[in-house]
Amino acid sequence: MIKEFCAENFTNIPTAIRNGANRIELCDNLAVGGTTPSTGVIEEVIAYAGEHSVPVMTIIRPRGGDFVYNDIELKIMHTDLIEAKKIGTDGVVLGCLTEDGWLDEDALELLIETAEGLQITFHMAFDALPKEKQFKAIDWLADHEVHRILTHGGPSGTPIEDNFDHLKELIAYANDRILILPGGGISDKNLDTVVNALQVTEVHGTKIVG
Repeated sequence: MIKEFCAENFTNIPTAIRNGANRIELCDNLAVGGTTPSTGVIEEVIAYAGEHSVPVMTIIRPRGGDFVYNDIELKIMHTDLIEAKKIGTDGVVLGCLTEDGWLDEDALELLIETAEGLQITFHMAFDALPKEKQFKAIDWLADHEVHRILTHGGPSGTPIEDNFDHLKELIAYANDRILILPGGGISDKNLDTVVNALQVTEVHGTKIVG
């Protein structure tokens, strides 16, 4: 079972790893859903986690708010991704959408190509897609060798248990072509319930190990 701990900066990472976190999603600014951490933070987390054989997934997100990015913001993301890769991140977490509610294919193709050799997670921008487009998005992301999709399965703020039916549909449709990573409202308290209901091998959260 992979318990991916969503970390804000370095502070709680030693405790989380000691408590059983075996992958880190590294962010800054979780109050807005996570933005790209500083180079110094990435370096220290990779060094510490590496000593404990724990992979680090670094979020590449230039700001809070929506996931529709202009050319300057995409340039920032491209540069940040190159830097995180140089420092030695094991993977990156990203997501870009268009104003009309679809994947920003051009932006994603550039970032995916730049991330070659790294694991890639498409983050909860997925949940901002209309539900009927999510299945087609799974096809596109799987075809472009994205490794996993982080999703709450429904609107943020809803209990994840309310979204089990939709998550099961996504998992069945993905059919091992791409991994569906449930997150948002999963803690050490309801972890077993989530795993048993969805039959998943990876879970994500800020309280995943207490």
